[in-house]
Amino acid sequence: MTQSNGLNTMTGRSAFLALLKSEGITHLFGNPGTTELPIMHALKEHSDLTYVMAMQESLVVAMADGFSRASGKLVAANVHVAPGLGNAMGSLYNARFTGTPMILTAGQQEQGHGLMEPVLFGPMVEMATPLVKWAIEVTRLEDLPRIVRRAAKIAMTPPTGPVFISLPGDILNAEAGIDLLASTRIETSVAPDVNVRDKMIAKILSAKRPVIVVGDEVVKSDAWSRVEGLADLVGAPVFQQSIAYGAHFRSRHPLFMGALTRQQTTTRKQLEPYDVLIALGTDPVRMSVYSPVSPMPEHIDILQIGLQDWDIGKNWPVSLAVKADVAATLDALHGALAEAGGSELAAAADKRRQSIIPNNWSSRREKLAAEILATSEQMPINPDWLTLSIADTMPANGILIDEALTSGRYITSLYEYRDRFGLHGLASGGIGWGLPAAVGASLANPDRRVVAYVGDGSAMYSIQSLWTAANQKLPVTFVIPNNGGYRIIKQRLKAFHGNDHFIGMDFKNPSVNYSDMARSMGVPSTRVTEPGRLRDALKAAMSGSGPHLVEVMVDGSV
Repeated sequence: MTQSNGLNTMTGRSAFLALLKSEGITHLFGNPGTTELPIMHALKEHSDLTYVMAMQESLVVAMADGFSRASGKLVAANVHVAPGLGNAMGSLYNARFTGTPMILTAGQQEQGHGLMEPVLFGPMVEMATPLVKWAIEVTRLEDLPRIVRRAAKIAMTPPTGPVFISLPGDILNAEAGIDLLASTRIETSVAPDVNVRDKMIAKILSAKRPVIVVGDEVVKSDAWSRVEGLADLVGAPVFQQSIAYGAHFRSRHPLFMGALTRQQTTTRKQLEPYDVLIALGTDPVRMSVYSPVSPMPEHIDILQIGLQDWDIGKNWPVSLAVKADVAATLDALHGALAEAGGSELAAAADKRRQSIIPNNWSSRREKLAAEILATSEQMPINPDWLTLSIADTMPANGILIDEALTSGRYITSLYEYRDRFGLHGLASGGIGWGLPAAVGASLANPDRRVVAYVGDGSAMYSIQSLWTAANQKLPVTFVIPNNGGYRIIKQRLKAFHGNDHFIGMDFKNPSVNYSDMARSMGVPSTRVTEPGRLRDALKAAMSGSGPHLVEVMVDGSV
């Protein structure tokens, strides 16, 4: 490295990696191609940056997504030109839903050469733009530091999310005196002013039957204890948002009721008893399939707090909408609310608490577990028995990655949330995320056992992730319930159309053997067909130092 005009002379490729490290990046997830060779060449100069190779670009982005969701950190992923970005778009769609702070880059053909539209060329900025907060192509080496610094700032500023940078080969291979500049972060831990705080207090104290719904921003703002404090103070039941893709509240808290459903009539019944809904960092009732029934009762008055302003008042009117950090807001609110409410609030809270406990998450879990236990000898294996067995055998500090769409229907009712990073689930509905996300989550938390509970249909979208787990020797237990097809589609075809003629929904002729596939990619595996062997197999798979796959042959009837 030489000096030019008082600046360090360096290549664009080396400057790019130096900038990533300066922004806190420790792992670069990628799948290299010819246009990424400059970056691969420069990695020799940056041995402290871990390169994690995945066998397809959708996996690259999903692994980075899992790393960020399990750590709260900025991540970086690199894919290969236009087709590679195209492969990654499904995972980028997922990352957009969860607001994952990610710098996604792709190598681009050299400027000028791209004008000739060579093989693999495409308008990547235009391709990425609908799914990212910002997209740009570098056109001068001198601009590279400013672009990377800006990208990191944008990705990490709430509402967080992915950004995209196109890196032409001539920029990466050029050399110049470069000022790497410095990192910028925008502090958003802001609370509302006293006037707004007092409006919130008045709204809460006016409630006869308040309810709290919590979501993803509770995790992002590290507000678990603050939300518990508010719930205790008010005596309000706490529901998790309807798309339960994270650990948003401690399960064993006496006021926790579990997750709202994605079924409109059921959610409406869950919310019907309440008059004031306090939504904390969430779109509280995001649904799935259409229903003419509104999930939100018309009489409910809504107080919504969060930094994701698009979700505030998006579908239902909010009488008090507050754009502010959840943790900072609750810190500012708690003492003043306690003082204003006084003994009257304390008495009302105690009365509400006593009425909630008999039907809280813990009580309902005990009843559900007893019902499932009665099916523990069923053949083929009852998928609910598999779900309960996973919940009961996981280590206390484990991390669960959930993408078992039908087999895991009771996962949020049975698996106990102990910390804000203890569960990560599919947020967008775009399947194939779970296996690679587990790899990323394990890299972010090497001292915690990660268990990926992923349906057989979802697993086939990203089965190559097993190779990366083996290559990195990660302590991940992959549990795949094999029901032989797309059971959720069968269920919906029968429920919505009264049709049980299942075309294109079975994995037959030939059937798929996930245990054999796992072994072919270096992951030891166990196939379980008898319910009595299930828990011992799970415990053994969770106790080793590296990856292990457990394939469980479950009942696939509809």
